[in-house]
Amino acid sequence: MYTPDVQNALNDYADMVYKIALTQTKSKYDAEDVFQEVFLRLVSDASNITSEEHLKAWLIRVTLNCCKKHFSMWNKKTVELTDDVPSEASVTETEKIYILDAVMNLSPKYRAVIHMFYYEDMTISEISNILQIKESTVKSQLNRGRSLLKETLAI
Repeated sequence: MYTPDVQNALNDYADMVYKIALTQTKSKYDAEDVFQEVFLRLVSDASNITSEEHLKAWLIRVTLNCCKKHFSMWNKKTVELTDDVPSEASVTETEKIYILDAVMNLSPKYRAVIHMFYYEDMTISEISNILQIKESTVKSQLNRGRSLLKETLAI
């Protein structure tokens, strides 16, 4: 029987969970809160994980669900005090900053599929399984997200 080691999961998937949370919440502080919640849930639910592949899918699904929960609970009643857009890109990499900003301004459903497809290198089938939506829906959301990015980034 497979039981994930939480420390190894943290080492292997911390970056992925944080990046997904960051693209969904658009705030490093909220992303950190979601990150903590996801790994606390892993500690309590680790016995339900059946494989390494299941662990990765579970982490992505729980991260997205925690982001949705965060928005429904807090963002209706709070205002963000800072408008920091953290990025791995330096100031000289302006194209990456524009693209990141454009991706972060997409609606959450487009942001999620764009992030998983381009940043996590997941296939349409994998995204479909994790989000529990049809592959055709994933393709539609990717195409619509790309179209919105083209409009936003067109000069």
